[in-house]
Amino acid sequence: MVRIPLVLSLLATAAVAASNAPPGYAQASDYLERERQPERYSPLHLLDGRDTTAWCASGATPAPVTIGFKDVVSIDEVRVYTGDGTDRASYKAHARAKKLTLTSVSSAKSLKVEDKRGLQVVPISPALTGNRFTLEVVERFAGAREGAPVCVTDLVFYSGGKALNGTWLAPRLRYDARLAPLLGTWFGGLEGAPDRFLSLFVDGTFRFAYEPLEGGEPSSVTGSYALSGTRLTLEVPNKGRVTARLQRAAPEGSSPAGATLELEGAVAEEWGRAFRGQP
Repeated sequence: MVRIPLVLSLLATAAVAASNAPPGYAQASDYLERERQPERYSPLHLLDGRDTTAWCASGATPAPVTIGFKDVVSIDEVRVYTGDGTDRASYKAHARAKKLTLTSVSSAKSLKVEDKRGLQVVPISPALTGNRFTLEVVERFAGAREGAPVCVTDLVFYSGGKALNGTWLAPRLRYDARLAPLLGTWFGGLEGAPDRFLSLFVDGTFRFAYEPLEGGEPSSVTGSYALSGTRLTLEVPNKGRVTARLQRAAPEGSSPAGATLELEGAVAEEWGRAFRGQP
């Protein structure tokens, strides 16, 4: 059995003291070469702080990227390296993001950059607070040919002057085909109004959170997990183990949207047995 890092993220719906937690996943339902070479332009490359990797997506409206953090963070600055910065030829050939939108549960901010290589500082005021953010490309600088994929090399989040991701995170962000369909936030409860959130991250921890819709105290629990084949085992402190299986597997490299994670074990009676890949 191979021990794998992961995290479960609380979907914040109320003001909470922000932390300096690093991002724990970046996922998208589609991106360039997802089926043939899913590791080449993976959304995880946005977070690794390296100019030798990039995220690229095709289409007039690329699939949005969801970025999840281990805890609630307050983002007051983002540094954007637009385009495919892996080399000069790729930078010119591919389209470069000109304007992006970063959206939290309650608000959205525009990130506008110039057509040049390297990180560009984009202040965010007031800060965006949350633990899940959606990134979308709204406008682009054209590539060498019409319809060229649009790319972003890096997206570095800052909170109170501290970088929340960078090159030190790169070893944890290597693409893993077995983990790719599992990482992210899974939703339990009513369709469109979930009250239970199970988020799996790359850093070795997990978090289950219960957020009652009609009063009551929210609660959460964190722990570790192991992945053996297709079987995921969560080690729940003081309560033992919970096993989870992906019943309708999402395509490799994609978000959990469209898949179902089903839990087995005593704790499943408390948490709920089925979690969806979308709210």
